Amino acid sequence: MNIIDRIKDKARKNIKTIVLPEANDIRTLKAARIISDEKFAKVILVGDKKTILNVSTSNQIDISDIELIDPKTYSDTSKLIQEFYELRKNKGITMEQAEDIIQNNYLYFGCMLVKLGLADGQVSGACHTTADTLRPALQIIKTKADCKVASCFFLMDLKENKYGSNGTFVYSDCGMIQNPTSDELVEIAKSSADTFKLLVDDEPMIAFLSHSSFGSSKCSDVDKVREAVKLFKETYSFYADNSDGEMQFDCAIIPEVAKTKAPLSKVAGHANVLIFPDLDAGNIAYKITERLAHADAYGPITQGLKKPVNDLSRGCNEYDIVGAVAITAIQASDNN
Repeated sequence: MNIIDRIKDKARKNIKTIVLPEANDIRTLKAARIISDEKFAKVILVGDKKTILNVSTSNQIDISDIELIDPKTYSDTSKLIQEFYELRKNKGITMEQAEDIIQNNYLYFGCMLVKLGLADGQVSGACHTTADTLRPALQIIKTKADCKVASCFFLMDLKENKYGSNGTFVYSDCGMIQNPTSDELVEIAKSSADTFKLLVDDEPMIAFLSHSSFGSSKCSDVDKVREAVKLFKETYSFYADNSDGEMQFDCAIIPEVAKTKAPLSKVAGHANVLIFPDLDAGNIAYKITERLAHADAYGPITQGLKKPVNDLSRGCNEYDIVGAVAITAIQASDNN
């Protein structure tokens, strides 16, 4: 059983409602059909009702048992508009602007459903950029009280289970913070370790990655990572024995290499949570892993928000959406 199937089984124990605000896209409708059939979450489709029904009918996708909300006719739309206006009026938004956004921008509408407890999470990005997906989340949902920064991870599931946790890794940050400071790397690592425990049910082994292994290179980029490791061990001492760095990728995951480069490290050679020094490294790494190792890559999934709002690649298929919804459902359960 792969990691997503295990996550689906876990989600079935506490069914959550997830908003899909790109319901005029055939991939979203196909995913909604699969989710409804597999019964690991409930789905709300948001959009223009006539358009959605036309797409579903022309593609022979039965959505008759799935909730569909059209913001133009929804009974609580006025409430959502008022609440959104109250949230953003200090930022200069007018009531007219609030009305236009909530009625016509389905990603904002969906986030307001989540904000008010009418749904538990949202997944989008099949038709929108990461910025489009995360902007309403950061404006409406906002970060957890105990989390200084939100970040994004990919859940990587390799066909070969030789490395990581039976082939499963968390890669962070691969989608949000361009050039994190040492302090931000600390928060990314904490969120990622918690995420790994939640989704994989295994002990996180956290490697702070670099082009250097334990001082083999000296420059400001390495200093940033080295400082992050020090701060992480001090700030989150309960993870101190499960974290190490700075280290190179091969040192982090291959035991034979670790014996040479870091023989005294508990983490080296056994890492399953990989913290990248910047967004370029993280994004490049997940794409290389996905394409050359034929791994399943689920994300970018957001961590650190009060309620989960997650992104998709615009190149996704319906099964990618299904996987993201399963992960979002588990995150929503953890927020209870």
